[in-house]
Amino acid sequence: MKKYWDNAITFEEYMEVARQRAENPGENDGYKEYYELGLQRMERTLKTFKLSPETQEAFKSKKFTGKILIITEPWCGDASATVPAVSKFFEAAGNEVRIFLRDSDLTLIDQFLTNGTQSIPKVLILNNDLTLKSDWGPRPKYGMDLLKKFKENEETYPREEFYNDLQVYYAKNRGADAIEEIINLI
Repeated sequence: MKKYWDNAITFEEYMEVARQRAENPGENDGYKEYYELGLQRMERTLKTFKLSPETQEAFKSKKFTGKILIITEPWCGDASATVPAVSKFFEAAGNEVRIFLRDSDLTLIDQFLTNGTQSIPKVLILNNDLTLKSDWGPRPKYGMDLLKKFKENEETYPREEFYNDLQVYYAKNRGADAIEEIINLI
């Protein structure tokens, strides 16, 4: 885990990577629109995110002094809705947060597959010695329930409706459910 932690970047560096990719995607990079959309969503989350005193108290009661390592990429829609809030919450609480770019080395995400897929974001809750305490992701329970509904019957719950419902939820929730679920794992 130390190797991954040492190769991870700060949230501010991650935002800079997102900006650079949105402005200058690689020639064979088919993610340009996702970088732009993800950057817009992350900036909106940063503007609207508020620290809840109740959530802060719930976290303080855990007396967790470890670290948070988030596996993600700037093109990921689920990440754009949760990573900024999770990063800011734990940084404000005094925990060190780092971002590991999934596509830079798949050996990390391959240890944390979701139903056999390399789904992101994945939040790794680490003890101070970088041993794994728990992990969370790739989306809050409500988002997972929407995905399950979509996969059960795409005819009655079409892709466009699923994506819309998920983004409306993320915009209203502002990362609160993700943070609460992560705190419950600590």
